[in-house]
Amino acid sequence: MSEKIIKYNFTQGELDLINSPKGLKYLFEDKKVDPVKALRMVRYENRLKELQADLVKLQYWTIENNKKLVILFEGRDAAGKGGAIRRISAHINPRYYRIVALPKPTSEERGQWYFQRYVNQLPKPGEIVLFDRSWYNRAVVEPVNGFCTQDEYKIFMGQVNDFERMILESNIFLIKFYFSISKQEQNQRFKDIKSSPLKKWKISPVDLRAQKLWDEYTRYKEKMFEQTDTKQTPWIVIDANRKTVARIKALEHILDTIPYT
Repeated sequence: MSEKIIKYNFTQGELDLINSPKGLKYLFEDKKVDPVKALRMVRYENRLKELQADLVKLQYWTIENNKKLVILFEGRDAAGKGGAIRRISAHINPRYYRIVALPKPTSEERGQWYFQRYVNQLPKPGEIVLFDRSWYNRAVVEPVNGFCTQDEYKIFMGQVNDFERMILESNIFLIKFYFSISKQEQNQRFKDIKSSPLKKWKISPVDLRAQKLWDEYTRYKEKMFEQTDTKQTPWIVIDANRKTVARIKALEHILDTIPYT
């Protein structure tokens, strides 16, 4: 039986990209040659490089003008938050940014005002802070998994908008990203992580319950959006079923939102 012949209508510019070193790398990295995917990945890498260069300029402006920037990354488990943070922080000066991924609170922290441990992580002048999950743990993850009481949840929901208003009034830029993926995509990513000897450490007991508790996560997520998606601090919801697209959209939004020169 003869093999099916697939015809592609590429422009000369697209052929040049596919025949570039990057394009050839992606073209032959899989057993099945896919020039469309190779072209998409080269375009992604080129665009990513452009945006990362602009982010260096944004950071320089932040340092020179003593600005403060907080970016929250929220979303379901395996939504790609960490990968986006790594691309955003890849080329900026490590002395002037921090990635914050707090562990569960200590007994001392549990006795404090809930927001205290996050206040301690807010940026100094000239600094960018990237939260890989944030105070919004108490809006979704904690109540779904029984890590807080309903009274603690209600107190948080009653205070969070005022807390963020105080952040803005302290001359801190605040961006809130929510990376959204489908249930099927999350399930596939969990399978990929479990099968990888380099990534399987990422799976936690909370992750293992995520599929079973999908509807509960959805219910609390929608309540979070309803009460905390304000004009001053809106949620930026990014479709993260394709990781590369989500990373580009996040970078573009940061650069479009912060008035750097």
